[in-house]
Amino acid sequence: MSELQTVKYETKKKNLYLRVATGHFVTGSTHSNYYIDVVAQKSRLSEARAVAEELCSYYYADTVVDTILCLDGTEVIGACFADCLSEANFVNMNAHKSIYVVSPEIIGGSQIIFRDNIVPMIKGKNVMILAVSVASGKTAQSAIDAVKYYGGTVSGVSAIFSTAKECGGFPVRSVFDPNDLDNYQIYPSYDCPLCKSGMKIDALINSHGFSKL
Repeated sequence: MSELQTVKYETKKKNLYLRVATGHFVTGSTHSNYYIDVVAQKSRLSEARAVAEELCSYYYADTVVDTILCLDGTEVIGACFADCLSEANFVNMNAHKSIYVVSPEIIGGSQIIFRDNIVPMIKGKNVMILAVSVASGKTAQSAIDAVKYYGGTVSGVSAIFSTAKECGGFPVRSVFDPNDLDNYQIYPSYDCPLCKSGMKIDALINSHGFSKL
C-alpha cells in the first residue's frame, strides 16, 4: 500500500490538527506544493466535532441555518455542525431548531441536482454550504448555484481549508488557510513552476485522499 509521509501540527484547540505533506501534488485543475490530509477530520468523530465547533464560532450569533449542504464527504462534520448550531448555550439564531443535513447528487461531473424528496429541505431554507476546501471555488460555486436554482437562500460557505476569501459573493469561513502553512503555493495546471523545473509529481489528490505515483 502506498504511503505518504505527513506531518501533524497541533493547534491551540483540543482535537484540532493540521496534517500536511510537502512535495508536488496534482488535482483535476491545479498543482500545489502541499497535500492537506483531512480524512481523519471527515471520519473521526472527535476531530469532526472540533472542526464543527471552530466553524460554529463564525455563525452562532447572527446567522440562520435550516440546512447544511455537505460537499466532499463532510457529512460527519455537517452533523456535528448542526448539533453545535442548535445548542442553546450561546446567543444562537438556531437554538432548539431542527437542522437538515443533506448531500448533493452530482451528475455530468459537476452539475448538482436534488431529488424531489430532498427539494423541500432546500426550497425556502437558509442553506449553509460545507466543503473540505475552497481553492478554485468551482465546486462551492456549483453548490451556490444549485441552492439558488432550487429556491434556497445561501447562509454562508464553510470549509476546513480555504485559499479563497469569498465565493459567489459570499465570504468563505475556514478552520485553516494558507497563513497556517509555510510558503503554501497553488498553481494552474498549465503554468506550474514545479513542472517547469522538472520536479516529479508525488501524488494525485482530491477530497477523498491521495494516489501516490
